[in-house]
Amino acid sequence: MPQLLIRKVAVLGAGVMGAQIAAHLANADVETVLFDLPAKEGKPNGIVDKAIANLGKLSPSPLASKSKVAAITAANYDQHLHLLRDCDLIIEAIAERMDWKKDLYDKIENHVAPHAILASNTSGLSINGLAEVLPESLHSRFCGVHFFNPPRYMHLAELIPCAKTDREVLEGLETFLVTTLGKGVVYAKDTPNFIGNRIGVFSILATLHHTAECKLGFDEVDALTGPLLGRPKSATYRTSDVVGLDTMAHVIKTMADTLPEDPWHGYFKAPDWLKALIEKGALGQKTGAGIFMKKGKEIQVLDLKAQDYRPATGAADPELVAILKNKDPAEKFAQLRASEHPQAKFLWAMFRDLFHYSAYHLSSIADTARDVDLAIRWGYGWKLGPFETWQAAGWKQVAEWIAEDIVAGKAMSSAPLPDWVFDGRDGVHAAEGSFSPAKGEKLPRSNLAVYNRQRFPDPVLGERTGAGDTVFETDAVRMWTDGDGIAVLGFKTKMHTVSDGVLAGIQEAVDRAEKGFRGLVIWQPSEPFSAGADLAGALGSLQAGKLDEFEAMVATFQATSQRIKYSLVPVVAAVRGLALGGGCEFQMHAARSVFALESYVGLVEAGVGLLPAGGGLKEIAVRAAQAAGPGGDVFAELKPYFEAVAMGKVSSSAFEAKELKLARDADPVVFNAYELLHVAKAQALALAESGYRPPLPARAIAVAGDVGIATFRMMLENMIEGRFISEHDYEVSKRIATVMCGGDVDRGALVDEEWLLRLEREHFVALAQMPKTQERIAHMLKTGKPLRN
Repeated sequence: MPQLLIRKVAVLGAGVMGAQIAAHLANADVETVLFDLPAKEGKPNGIVDKAIANLGKLSPSPLASKSKVAAITAANYDQHLHLLRDCDLIIEAIAERMDWKKDLYDKIENHVAPHAILASNTSGLSINGLAEVLPESLHSRFCGVHFFNPPRYMHLAELIPCAKTDREVLEGLETFLVTTLGKGVVYAKDTPNFIGNRIGVFSILATLHHTAECKLGFDEVDALTGPLLGRPKSATYRTSDVVGLDTMAHVIKTMADTLPEDPWHGYFKAPDWLKALIEKGALGQKTGAGIFMKKGKEIQVLDLKAQDYRPATGAADPELVAILKNKDPAEKFAQLRASEHPQAKFLWAMFRDLFHYSAYHLSSIADTARDVDLAIRWGYGWKLGPFETWQAAGWKQVAEWIAEDIVAGKAMSSAPLPDWVFDGRDGVHAAEGSFSPAKGEKLPRSNLAVYNRQRFPDPVLGERTGAGDTVFETDAVRMWTDGDGIAVLGFKTKMHTVSDGVLAGIQEAVDRAEKGFRGLVIWQPSEPFSAGADLAGALGSLQAGKLDEFEAMVATFQATSQRIKYSLVPVVAAVRGLALGGGCEFQMHAARSVFALESYVGLVEAGVGLLPAGGGLKEIAVRAAQAAGPGGDVFAELKPYFEAVAMGKVSSSAFEAKELKLARDADPVVFNAYELLHVAKAQALALAESGYRPPLPARAIAVAGDVGIATFRMMLENMIEGRFISEHDYEVSKRIATVMCGGDVDRGALVDEEWLLRLEREHFVALAQMPKTQERIAHMLKTGKPLRN
């Protein structure tokens, strides 16, 4: 298949979705032209200019770095349609109006290049219906590509072919979406709302219905339908507020208008209370009030009986919490079905109708059950999709219960379950693939070449991926290999924190890698990379008065970082999620780091009254000296580092980690987290192939010395006088400055790494013994939040 080359993309429509799609393309360094209507007043590109400017104000930010916005060019339909000729992909993302979209297609069709792909980002309109207005020559290059909002963060992208879309076009676009933009692609059939919103919105409708039937409060339902079910903290009703109640009502109306034959059609309507909120302008988070409202520091929730807001105190009953925490899904569902508790009745009914709806419509909306489960997981943030949940709970038994409820008139619809549900199966997912109603068999995952880059794809229930051959394993770490000459090390501790066992494991892994492998990759099978040092263990040693043991632990930490840096085979850190404190320091010492886009990197020890002492400040001093060059201004190079470390800054992306100097400019950034291991291994192998040698020990590091320390202290004194920092913040920051500047030596003095490591240890141990630092550590362990004392 010829490779699809996408150098330049046009996005039509600078609304919320269009602008954020353009931002994510820019994140990936794809040159992007963002179009909209010409402004009626002022500059013709006014609408697009405003949308681009707004990207920098949104939270969470659609831009991985504010500098990325430079890749977006503003354009309007009256003046700039000729720019489409240079675009390899055109994504239409205007409002969900079939007539408006068709009018736009009429306007652009003569400007689309003969090779270009045209895709609609519609969330549910018919792709074949949209294709009707296009010339025949464009049909093979037209499809739907539905990004979920916000496009930077949501993994799901639905790909919807029209009747004549060329298979090569789809596969080329799929490859671009997966690797360049980091998406999880699911193919959907051309039915209203496709897969994600069809099942996801029905789940919301079922929740609305059963909330009323069981007479539960909105806050009570959110307490039940969030993390207790493996779903996001925003649960159901808070999510609706975030999305916007007007948007939710619009989606419900779309289902009502486009699915008149659906057996559940009678439930496709906004309840009266929702209409009333919309009429009052209480649209959710964007208007400050919706189902929930913040009054001062108190969160209040709408009470339908009182027709007013009350404190949001609803909670899951302890009886239900005990049921939901049962690790046996079959027992859990049996208990939910048997219980007379209103919350249990609610949950069973909600699951029952979701399973019923998903099974009934599977054949019409998707090729396999895997597509449905992945769409819901990636698009709605659920830990398990509906079919996975059903299968885990015992397929046959749950199917019988659903059928009994349908006959008894308890289900939302009397439509029968499909025959395949009762064909003797134990589920829809297995090692060989996932069930396809159209084929009547289980189909494996796509064999498209891009998926060879995913050593461990996101699995559905029942799938098995070989975990590699174990080289050695302890309670703290596991080292394994695929026989390709590269070893992989992962931590087994909670949040992949750095314990004594992890330190010993890293040192042993480097030893073994030097003797039998060409390189070593430090990679975790799940986020985070590492949340830093084991604070509980450290505090325990201090409180027990074991100062020698504590000092030895710090020295071992530093020795481990140095072992990574000076390994005779390249050590590559594969980072995704949090890389804080010691986790950040390990990647700073690696021969190379490979970052997933969503990497949140920082030296955050100041937040618990400490300073980085795993070699992080030493590395900063080395990098500053190298950047300044002989006779250069080392202090100027240290300033951005000092601010980042003293304030405990954490990057909001891998690109921002580079701006904070905690990642190197040459470190690759991978957009698809499931490709991270592949790229890290390739980097390790490339370094080995090039005759890798570790850096020579730095024995003549120019430091900022006493003048640098004095300058930093003057800055800190201004901050303390302005009450921006506390006395203890001052103490911590002063010591950070002292280590970074090389201690009380002359400006420009030359020191070695061991000198800087000794300073780290001394000041770290001194801070650790201070009562206010121990208070901060204890508070962080108890609450997960920093204490400013």
